[in-house]
Amino acid sequence: MTSTVTSDDRYPQGGIVQKFSAYIAKARDNPAPDESLEFALKCVLDLLGAVGAGIGHTGPIAIRKTAHETRPAGNIPVWFTGETSSVIGAAWANSAAGSALDLDDDTPASRGHPGAAVIPAAIAVAQETNASLRDLLNAIVIGYEVGTAISAARAYGSTGTWAPYAVVATAAALRGSSREVIEHALAIAGESAPNQSLASAPAPRNPHPAPNHVKEGITWAVVTGLESLATAQNGFHGARNILDATRYYNFPSDLDLGSYQYIRTTGFKPYCCCRHLHGALDALIGLIEEHGLTAQTMDSIQVETYGPALRISNWKEPQDVMDVQYSHPYCLALVAHYGHQALLPLTGSVLNDPAVTALSHKVELSLSTELDRIYTETGMLPARVTVTCGAQRFFSPITFPKDHGLPWGELEEKFRQATRFVATCEQQDIVVRAFSEARQGDMRGLTKCLTQVQFVPGPLAV
Repeated sequence: MTSTVTSDDRYPQGGIVQKFSAYIAKARDNPAPDESLEFALKCVLDLLGAVGAGIGHTGPIAIRKTAHETRPAGNIPVWFTGETSSVIGAAWANSAAGSALDLDDDTPASRGHPGAAVIPAAIAVAQETNASLRDLLNAIVIGYEVGTAISAARAYGSTGTWAPYAVVATAAALRGSSREVIEHALAIAGESAPNQSLASAPAPRNPHPAPNHVKEGITWAVVTGLESLATAQNGFHGARNILDATRYYNFPSDLDLGSYQYIRTTGFKPYCCCRHLHGALDALIGLIEEHGLTAQTMDSIQVETYGPALRISNWKEPQDVMDVQYSHPYCLALVAHYGHQALLPLTGSVLNDPAVTALSHKVELSLSTELDRIYTETGMLPARVTVTCGAQRFFSPITFPKDHGLPWGELEEKFRQATRFVATCEQQDIVVRAFSEARQGDMRGLTKCLTQVQFVPGPLAV
């Protein structure tokens, strides 16, 4: 006698994907607290600064051209360009500009960058659905919570490996997708995500990734997430037990969804480079300011750090802006010569500078077991820097990247600094004023500036 096994017996429901879909459906009807929504609005302003800084670089230009060639026309704005595209085309292009220079936000738990994926998708879908400002910001919160929770439960993977989940959550919240559609979309997105096999490879990496515009796969993750939701809506199915695979995911018994812990721990970066560099940069800047050091008197810069900070390329003579973003030696030398402004924004003018290159070769990195233990136990990113000038040596304390959950005034100033080569003061004022109005609940200025303000990338972008 042949027994009949139902699909529910073979593929039990009520697992992790179902918990996430239940959270998304509940959270879209019960908006996050006002402080979390305001933080989401800060994330939008922060990303617009990153978009402005990156808009004229080669990678984002290539994506914009490809989006126009491969996606249907639409009325969704490609920010600060005067161009429009479909929902997917615009989100893809805006994500490319936002992630181009590593100025986009990050969360400690994810060890990655949710904003450059979630926010372009959220704003594009919000314009498609005529969503309110509150619904837009709430969807961003949902995307951050889902994406970061899933990232924190898996072995390390670059942002593109988990960001499609966040994009699905964001778009589904705005479109009012059913729980079944959300479940299949999450499953499709997880299985279709960029594999990032080289970028996410464990140490030692041989070879290091050559300079490339793919980087962490964020832009393609946006496309993957939006198309996963669309295909699920049209009846395409995914493996809804994907997140129950303990070989890849280790979720706590309580997912703690709805605590808003992730959106509120988002960090805003002061430099256009990987966060792994920031502790060393802050330590060096501290020594320069305390002791009046100059690049010309530095005989060596020794950096003690933790394991993952040594995984990145750290080329002493980077030939591409992408590789500058992952180079302790070159970024430290840049800051020593020109101050932190050289990294906000990062432009092609920094390449092949003889003085910077010479000092870059005097930077040495080493693994500290003490700092590596701190990183392993706490997730914090410590560094310690020693500068030798002749017979004198200057020692920094253990230094962590500063907590850059910036107040509005500092965030607005960061936006102005990041976009100073592409935007006029009048254009910057329009954007900043739009956010002041949005804080009062009026999003008309924000919609208008994304549609009508057109930046002009200068010759320093490459």
